[in-house]
Amino acid sequence: MLPTLADVLELPAVQRARPRVVVGADRLDVAVRWVHIAEVTDLAHLLRGGELVLTTGIAMPDDPESLQAYIDGLASAGVAGIAVELGRKYRTQLPEELLRPARDAGICVVALEREARFVEITEAVHIRVVNRQLEELRESERLHEVFTELSVEGAHPARVLREIAELSGCPVVLENLAHQVLVCDLNGEDPGRLLASWESRSRGVRVSGRTAHDAPTGWLVTMVGARGQDWGRLILITGAAPTPRQTMLIERAATTLALGRLLERHQESLERQTHRTIIAGIIDRAYSDPEEALVRARAVGVPLSGRRLVGLVLRLREPGTGLAAQARLSDTAEGVARTCRALRLTALVGSIDDMRVGVLLAVPDSGGLESHLHRLAEGIRERVGAEAVLAVGSTAEGVRDVRRSFLEARQVGDVALHQQGDDGGRAFYRLPDLHLRGLLHLFRDDERLQTYVERELGPLLDYDARHGSDLTEMLRQYLSSGRNKALAAANAHLSRPAFYERLRRISHVLQVDLDSVETCLSLHVALLSLDSVRGRLSS
Repeated sequence: MLPTLADVLELPAVQRARPRVVVGADRLDVAVRWVHIAEVTDLAHLLRGGELVLTTGIAMPDDPESLQAYIDGLASAGVAGIAVELGRKYRTQLPEELLRPARDAGICVVALEREARFVEITEAVHIRVVNRQLEELRESERLHEVFTELSVEGAHPARVLREIAELSGCPVVLENLAHQVLVCDLNGEDPGRLLASWESRSRGVRVSGRTAHDAPTGWLVTMVGARGQDWGRLILITGAAPTPRQTMLIERAATTLALGRLLERHQESLERQTHRTIIAGIIDRAYSDPEEALVRARAVGVPLSGRRLVGLVLRLREPGTGLAAQARLSDTAEGVARTCRALRLTALVGSIDDMRVGVLLAVPDSGGLESHLHRLAEGIRERVGAEAVLAVGSTAEGVRDVRRSFLEARQVGDVALHQQGDDGGRAFYRLPDLHLRGLLHLFRDDERLQTYVERELGPLLDYDARHGSDLTEMLRQYLSSGRNKALAAANAHLSRPAFYERLRRISHVLQVDLDSVETCLSLHVALLSLDSVRGRLSS
């Protein structure tokens, strides 16, 4: 902490000059960063703010306008104060033409009634400033060492808060963003008094910036989080205005808490990361010999050799963004892994992208795969929730076929995500569960399917585009109604003659016979393919 103007006036070198505060007695708490001796009036451009200006006043102008300009320049530079030695320019008192603008600008003016040794004053203040800065530096290093050690130890938040309370002598509270207390160390204070109605009291304390002091409550508050994702507030109950040391302390502690949370999550996912690497190696064909995946799996305690294997994919509904999405995916993968352990299922579990968790499951020797999949799906739903779809690939006889199983499960998950709810909410999905619509979705990017759609429906789509008509939708109504014209007309909210006219126009545009079962089947498949190409799986 820098010395204040009051501290400077108490220095022996200053006291010998018999200082007397003439203006600004209420400004003695301003910090003094440096001392500047100046016998010129044009010095504002030489200052950086926080200086105590020492002068004999010998160069001071006599006219009020020039004195006003002199004070205005010092005010704009942000000086801490002016000390004027009497006896040279001004004999016994300072002129009102100097004091008035200083009073208006809020600048403290001190009259030195005896001859002052400016060099001694400068040395004394500068030594004080440097010593304070060295103290701050030493304190900063000490706090850095303390909290670095806590970070390396992976100290629990309660341990971190104990250190804060001991170093500050104040109660400290860590709360979440809902203003609920997570951890606290009240440093001997009464919990019933300090934590009473905490949430409502905390909600009333709104501060700007990362760290701020709320004067009415005496709370020093700083946000806790990392990478733009805050998850809590750390509150030091100082009572009075905090010292720079306390501010430094709480900010360093908040960094330690944020890092600890990241490390804790990272440690929980170390096993998941290892599993993910093996699964990714299989899917991406990163291993020159697929058997290497079995060796790596065995090394992490998941024996897969000699077992039938199946790839499962848990597809999340919404991928999300940022750190919160990463945390959600990590928590989901951990939840799936715990479910597998609880059911004693041998499996590798790890995320395979931003919205999917992959499971390489060793098919149990007893009980039947189907029953185990139902138990697994039920356990996952209990831990993870219903905002995901479990897709199952084909069973592989060895690790060399696992990639195909995973790719199939990934495609099944994409389709099933849109079909979920249309079939009573199945526990899990396989390729046969997707029927024709799912099969077409799997081939939606195939140019042959796209060519087929254009060949079957292209003229009708072009006609609608040119005329703004709805013939494609009328064809969909007709085919979806099982070629029942009366039902289709009712579903389309048209009279029968009007609907029959639409069908005749469709037949003419496409040059087809809509009474032909084979033709209608081909057109229906083309419409479903069009939905897949356009991404309209739920239509």
